[in-house]
Amino acid sequence: MSANGSSAYAIEIKNLTVYYGSKLAVEGVSMPIYSRKITAFIGPSGCGKSTVLRSINRMNDLIPSARVEGEIYYRGQNLYGQQVDPVEVRRRIGMVFQKPNPFPKSIYENVAYGPRLLGVRKKSQLDDIVETSLKQAALWDEVKTDLKKSGLALSGGQQQRLCIARALAVEPEVILMDEPASALDPISTHSIEELMKSLVRNYTIIIVTHNMQQAQRVSDYTAFFSIRKSEDTYAEKRWGVLVEYDTTEAIFQRPKMQETEDYIGGRFG
Repeated sequence: MSANGSSAYAIEIKNLTVYYGSKLAVEGVSMPIYSRKITAFIGPSGCGKSTVLRSINRMNDLIPSARVEGEIYYRGQNLYGQQVDPVEVRRRIGMVFQKPNPFPKSIYENVAYGPRLLGVRKKSQLDDIVETSLKQAALWDEVKTDLKKSGLALSGGQQQRLCIARALAVEPEVILMDEPASALDPISTHSIEELMKSLVRNYTIIIVTHNMQQAQRVSDYTAFFSIRKSEDTYAEKRWGVLVEYDTTEAIFQRPKMQETEDYIGGRFG
């Protein structure tokens, strides 16, 4: 499963450093991600938490100026190895974005899109995948009689669950969520949080969130990222570091680092 053979880990990040052009965005992040647990990344804006998240499924490859150093292991293989196909990485490690982004297609075609790309042609098989994925995303009962309806016609919360169903349809093992509820109302946010708690029985979930209460409610582990500033006051260089990583209870109740305690207590800045 991992570089050291531990099946407890779904992902192992080792000395991850990311640049955008000449700008250092993340420096020297090392951490394991536990299998079938929810891990939250918290920290101030610009601290690198989304950059680390996007590095896990090689989304940063799509940014021309990005340069990634270090290693990320999944099932014992370095995802940045020369023989690794980024498209296959993104199938195994799905992603749900901050703003719901359903395709301008029907609900059915949104969910069937990935399986079709993977070569599934048989209608009965696609029907099963669509139904199963929508049920896993807790959306089936709301849309089962209207699968030809445009995904764009759904409410914001429904659209985000549709995007989760679309990610699940290609049978990933890890799901990355970049502030998946930040654009949603409280009721829809609650639905997404309950959905995460349900999905984690079968998937490993990593969530970036600015909402510390959300991290406390849903996650098993929390990583606190922060910003370092260059000592050269004229340079104004800033980059992200991992300050502390532990169980969510420990991070919020017994942080080891003063910086973590200050951030949790609202004294950051």
